[in-house]
This record gives sequence, C-alpha cells and structure tokens, in this order.
Amino acid sequence: MTDLLPIRRALLSVSDKTGLVAFGRLLVERGTEILSTGGTARALREAGVPVKDVSEHTGFPEILDGRVKTLVPQVHGGILGRRDLPGHLAQMQAHGIAPIDLVAVNLYPFEATVASGAAEEDCIENIDIGGPAMIRSAAKNHAHVAVLTEAAHFATVGDEIRATGGVSLGTRRRLAAAAYARTAAYDAAIAAWFAAREGDPLPDVLPVHGRRRQSLRYGENPHQIAAFYVDGSNRPGVATAVQVQGKELSYNNINDTDAAYECVAEFDRPAIVIVKHANPCGVAIAGSLAEAWDKALLCDPVSAFGGIVAANRRLDAAAAEKITAIFTEVVIAPDADEEAKAIFARKKNLRLLLAGGLPDPAAPGRALKSVAGGLLVQSRDDGQVTEETLKVVTQRAPSRAEMADLLFAFRVCKHVKSNAIVYAKGLATVGIGAGQMNRAESSRIAAWKSEAAAKAAGLAEPLAHGSVVASDAFFPFADGLEIAASAGATAVIQPGGSMRDAEVIAAADKAGLAMVFTGMRHFRH
Repeated sequence: MTDLLPIRRALLSVSDKTGLVAFGRLLVERGTEILSTGGTARALREAGVPVKDVSEHTGFPEILDGRVKTLVPQVHGGILGRRDLPGHLAQMQAHGIAPIDLVAVNLYPFEATVASGAAEEDCIENIDIGGPAMIRSAAKNHAHVAVLTEAAHFATVGDEIRATGGVSLGTRRRLAAAAYARTAAYDAAIAAWFAAREGDPLPDVLPVHGRRRQSLRYGENPHQIAAFYVDGSNRPGVATAVQVQGKELSYNNINDTDAAYECVAEFDRPAIVIVKHANPCGVAIAGSLAEAWDKALLCDPVSAFGGIVAANRRLDAAAAEKITAIFTEVVIAPDADEEAKAIFARKKNLRLLLAGGLPDPAAPGRALKSVAGGLLVQSRDDGQVTEETLKVVTQRAPSRAEMADLLFAFRVCKHVKSNAIVYAKGLATVGIGAGQMNRAESSRIAAWKSEAAAKAAGLAEPLAHGSVVASDAFFPFADGLEIAASAGATAVIQPGGSMRDAEVIAAADKAGLAMVFTGMRHFRH
C-alpha cells in the first residue's frame, strides 16, 4: 500500500461534466493516459484534451446501445488488481490488463430523470450499471486506486495532484467512503422508485438516504453532535430555502422552522405562525400578513419573544416592520420584496429564509423517528377535514362564524404536540395548551394563557370568551370540555370515538355548546 499514488492512467466517464476539461488537462500535463467513453470522450476531444476510447483500450466494442462498454476484464481487472501482490501483477500482464489508477464516474441522472416526470422506459434507461460497478471496484481497491464520484472532487483532487504529484492514502480513503455512500444513495433512490410503482411505500427493506447540507455547531444540547441532511424530495421548506442573512442555523432553529412552515402552509389566505419549541404559540389568518401578525402575536406575546415566524405569502415592508419590532430568531416565507429585505437587514442576527414555495399539506410522504435498535416509519399526516365531513352531535349546530373558527382551530391543532387544545376566535388562536399528560390540563393551560394574553393587552375579559375550542383527540371525560365552557368557549371540534361520547355530548348540550365530530384525530408526539 503506497501513501502517495501517482496517476499514470485514468478512466473518466461522467454525466455531470463540470470541471472535467480542466481536470483532464491537468492529468495530460502530468503524463497521464486518459481512457473515456461516449459524451465524456467527446467533450474532452472538443476541448483539445487527448483521450483514448475505452473500446480501443479493451479491444471490445460498445454493444447493446451502450449498455455494455466497461463491463469487461480489461477495465475491472485494471481497477481491482492489487499492485502489491506479484500474482495479481503476473495475471494482469498475462492477460494484457493495464492498471488504472484513477476512476472518475458520476452516475446516470436517475434521480433527476424521475423528478422530471419521465416515462418508465426513460427512468429504467437511466439506471446506471457499469458506473456503480466501477465505483465500487475502485473504492474496494482504494489502496491502489483513487475514485471520484462528484464534480467537486475534480478541484480538490486536482489541487492535491498539483501540490504533491499524486493522491494520498488519506484522500483515497475519504473518496472511497464517499463512493460507497453515493452508490448506496443511488440504489436507495432506485429501490424507492420501484416500491412506489408497486404501491408499496413501506417495503420489507427500507432504503433511506440523505446528503449532508450543513454541519451544525451541536444538536439539541451542546454535548450532542448534529448535521442537517436533505433527502432529495425538494419539498419546499428549510431544505430548499436560501438564507438571505443572519447567524448560522442551529439544530433547534431548523426543527422549529420546519414546524412553523408546515403549519402555515395549511392556510390559503395570508397567514402567520409563531412557533416556540416546535409548538405554535400564535396562529392567525387575515387580509394581510401585517394584520395576521397582530392577531397571532396577541395570543401569547411572552412566548413569541425569541420565536420562529412563518408566513405563507411574499413578505412585504408592513409585515417586516411588525415582525422586527420584537426579538425573532428565524423568519421563513416563500419570498420577500426588496423593502422587506432591507428592513430585516437592520437585525443582523435574524435569520431570514426564503423557501421559494410552500409545502403541500395534502401531499403524500413519510415521517421517520429513531427508536432503540430501529426506526418507526409512517406516512405524513396529510389528513384534512372539511365542513362536509363534519358531524354535528349536539342539539345546537355551529353558526357560520363558529364553523369557520372550528375548521381553522382543528388545522392548527394538527401541529400542536399532544395532548393538544386550541382556542380560536376570529380566525386566530387565543389560547393553546400543548404536550400535557392529560387533556384537562391542556384545556386549563390554554384558558390560562388566554387570560394572561388579555391582561397583557389591557383587555377586560379573557381572549377565550366567545371562542371555539379544538381537541386533537377525543375527550375521554367531560372535564376538558367543561373547562373550555367555563373559559367562555361556545363551540367544540373533536374527533369523537370515546366510550364516553354520550357523556361528553350531554355536557356540551347542558352548557349550550355546539359540537362537531371529525372522525379524524391528529396526535403529534
């Protein structure tokens, strides 16, 4: 095993040709023979870089429309042969196999082909066979071969060759690790595509892959290491966002921002969501973002300090002025106009993210959670209720205004940690109780917060007076509903399905509440 590997012969076959010509010129200047195929060879020749066709090197032509061109002993023997074993060298010489010291391959663009909506035949033709085989061969024999799998590797390896005359063992090891990660991700994408076509979103073997977007300073706490990976789905959000300004995002920033943006995408009208510790502390929809901000902030101004703000519209100056009036960690929106950007720029540490679009709350997808020794995998909670799907179970039906607030509150409830209770009035949250061990406590906390918010705003009565209340799951007893009635709620939306539904309905009728069942719950643990 040699530490510094001189490159005497290289095989270049890439779909992404960024940096290819400059790297090819560098190799030729160093006396390297370049072997290549198809479009890569053509690109090099057109740039004046001498290249030898692989078919000329192997004495075997490309066949089957190019499906077979590198799957021959002259290629794989040249890559896999160990230079430190006399027996390998003797066999290579006997069969006319020349050593290949460097392999640069980035694979057929299968993922991009699928993302473009291409036909099944085109997707299958973009499943690379020879490329992964060469990559894996070179990575296995990294003691004697350097393997480049990304266009970015041309620059880093080229710099090392200029500086040292070869590729070090440490670099070859890192390249080998990257190579196996790339083929694993490639195969995972192909396996997922086949599973999806078979209608099997949770197959026997679950392929999972991600590409590191960012190394983070630490995780939830300073003693934990962390990184942010993207999965290639291009779902709008933190993964697609451009950070316009502000400090580096932390693990908790990313987690909270994702929670806020998924929630705000639920609404068609201008909406603002304020999140603290992954829970909404204020949500509102209105005629403008500025108006929605005022209504959302009123719900819990104390928790909003240092929070995450999400908007579902292009940020304008009026909204930016209001948002920057208090300390905010992150603001995310599809876009922002120049005036808004200038206003946010006054707050140097505020992180402004522009995601370029909104996630579709009804789109299918999956959610993963690690547990000891495994993963819990489920489909994304893409459930939504409409007025037509609701069942009125009380003597009194909701009014039109109550119905609008009920539907709004239940959509917010979907994004609040269980047990979740949400009071809403005028299409704005006015009290939120989250993450308690029993539903009655969540109801009390939400009512208490509505009282505290009213006092902070100088109002005579709690915000919950005249509100509606949403529960993410059924009321197991009447106590949680009775607390809401005492807080001033007039209507209730809940999934129903408890053994004591009749008792809860009777309590609602006694209090004069209107209540509807959704038949759908929204646990979020």
